[in-house]
Amino acid sequence: MRNHKIVQGLHFYSFGLLKRLYLWVLSWAESKYATAALAVLAFMESAFFPIPPDVLQLTLSISKPKKSFWYAAITSVFSVLGGILGYLIGLFLFESVGQTIIGSLGYQQQFQLVGQLFQQNAFWAILAAAFTPIPFKVFTIAAGVWKIDFLTFIIASALGRPARFFLEAVLTYFLGARVKVFMEKYFNWITLAVFLLVVLGYSAIKYII
Repeated sequence: MRNHKIVQGLHFYSFGLLKRLYLWVLSWAESKYATAALAVLAFMESAFFPIPPDVLQLTLSISKPKKSFWYAAITSVFSVLGGILGYLIGLFLFESVGQTIIGSLGYQQQFQLVGQLFQQNAFWAILAAAFTPIPFKVFTIAAGVWKIDFLTFIIASALGRPARFFLEAVLTYFLGARVKVFMEKYFNWITLAVFLLVVLGYSAIKYII
């Protein structure tokens, strides 16, 4: 328990580490391995890495707008695959690994909140993860801890993650470099609108059936 408290005190936000990681991620945009780096980043972020893949995806898409949807597809697939790793960490290794990840990133309160959301409706909680400020890794690890049905977890992830990344691809494709300013001003409202449309669509189908 003492070691866990130490981890909480020396988390990733200490000593400017997060900023250095951010710059390191951006440096891959100039590499010939940029696409591979995007895949690895998306995979790691869903389980333990602090920097979201959006950072690299947007940078690559702005430089090559015509490949925006390809980058979104890569990010989506590997984000879902990385989510499986996060789920397994929560299911089998929470005491030894999962707590360290949550503690080192300072997400203890968000972790408890996600657990409460799972008790209400796990599917919608995971689907909504793409449109909340709570990192996806918190949802994936928590899903394992709370033993959320694995198929439910996969389906919700496979719907939610692409919704986020392809929305970014659409904006990048049509706005180019202006997307950075646009995203800063309106992204939260756009993602909320998209999520509400998904909810309404689901409700309509359920009502018809």
